[in-house]
Amino acid sequence: MHSLDADKAQDIEIIDLRGQTSLADYMIVASGTSSRHVGALAEKLAERLGKLGIKDIHMEGQKTGDWVVVDAGDVIIHVFRPEVRDFYAIEKMWRHPHHPNMELVNA
Repeated sequence: MHSLDADKAQDIEIIDLRGQTSLADYMIVASGTSSRHVGALAEKLAERLGKLGIKDIHMEGQKTGDWVVVDAGDVIIHVFRPEVRDFYAIEKMWRHPHHPNMELVNA
């Protein structure tokens, strides 16, 4: 999160996924001001995570820059342009605990 904040990401939100899914422990959602800013935020973040020793980092969406996802294993980071973030509103889907049987749907 400090990396995103240092690079001027906006509206950074951390969502605790533990107990909701086996996908990851945490999700971070942030906004960039433009497609170029979204791409730069994701690239810098992946670079810094690599320097911290996180080896298996996967990124998707760099070509368009509307929405880039950085999968760092236990943490998944989504960086959006603001209007794309508003459209998908993924943090609303994950912010509140799900019904216990939702784990069966995600399996």
